[in-house]
Amino acid sequence: MTIEKESPEELGYEKIKYNLSESSIADRRFADLDFTFENLTIFYGDHSGKKELREIIAQEHYNMEADQVFITNGACAALFIIHSTLLNPGDHILVVKPNYATNIEVPRSLGITTNLQNLNFENNFEVDTDELKSLMTPETKIISITYPHNPTGVMISEAKLNELIEIAEEHGCYLVVDETYRDLTIGEKLPTAASLSSKAISVESLSKAYGLPGIRMGWLTTRDKDLKEAFLATKEQISICNSVFDEEIAYHVFKNRDRFLESTRADNLLKFNIVKQWMNEQDYIEWVEPQGGVICFPRIKSDVNIDTNEFYKVLFEKYGTLVGAGRWFEMSDRHFRIGYAWPTVEQLKGGLESIIKTIEGLKE
Repeated sequence: MTIEKESPEELGYEKIKYNLSESSIADRRFADLDFTFENLTIFYGDHSGKKELREIIAQEHYNMEADQVFITNGACAALFIIHSTLLNPGDHILVVKPNYATNIEVPRSLGITTNLQNLNFENNFEVDTDELKSLMTPETKIISITYPHNPTGVMISEAKLNELIEIAEEHGCYLVVDETYRDLTIGEKLPTAASLSSKAISVESLSKAYGLPGIRMGWLTTRDKDLKEAFLATKEQISICNSVFDEEIAYHVFKNRDRFLESTRADNLLKFNIVKQWMNEQDYIEWVEPQGGVICFPRIKSDVNIDTNEFYKVLFEKYGTLVGAGRWFEMSDRHFRIGYAWPTVEQLKGGLESIIKTIEGLKE
């Protein structure tokens, strides 16, 4: 999916008045971290990641062991390492879609048969486990899901998560769970999948919930020691280790993560309620209300006659508003992703207003 050319950093932030396309909280400034590198030695770090960082993630975040956590260059790298390590020609991966593009495009680029289970609006984007079972084959090596879900923000229950793990165990494959939005769950967080089974692999990062996408810090977690060694062998052929600068920032932030999360929690809730009120007050758009993350995936109602190509063109060129088009997720362009936490309150309101103005100006 060639979506990056439509990303705000590629289009140019200076061209965007109302940026509703971001999928994270607002980016943090280094000065706000109250941190210095004065005593840092610039060396090859631990290939598995800074030990102290792995310990605090494992023990305080997951109730697991440090050796079960593996630090990577963002969640993207974690997913690439998983796919390139576990998948070989002739294998299948089953991806619950929509999904983060990397979970679909990397297996395809490796020549892997990529089967999709399509979630749908009418079923509240819920996973149908009976249908998922019917899509499994003897060649299926990975089931790929993401919760809280990107791009819809929906959740699954712990019972459903355990059911998916059981399916993976029964078929001798792995359940890969992209948990990037885990710290942005609106209600009670799911246990990390990797803590429940050696057939589950969890992936997470500091990009979305902590506003630190520029340091490229993510991790994967597995209880399978041999699997972790295989992941390490793959990583060493890509980057050897991570940036020691990035790891130091990540360690500092994670030691103080409650403070960092608390500083944005009220702001995220305020903006979520603005979007919710907006959804209730207009007549053109419908949604499945999100339960996590800082994103939602509404769609233009079927009785609204509109050219979606013109919708995105006018929305951006006339009103300076950018949203995540449905095509970013191989979905109909009547869907679009709104990231509500990155913009200011004024920018969020302005962008939402421009969406309605665009529809009203184009609908037949």
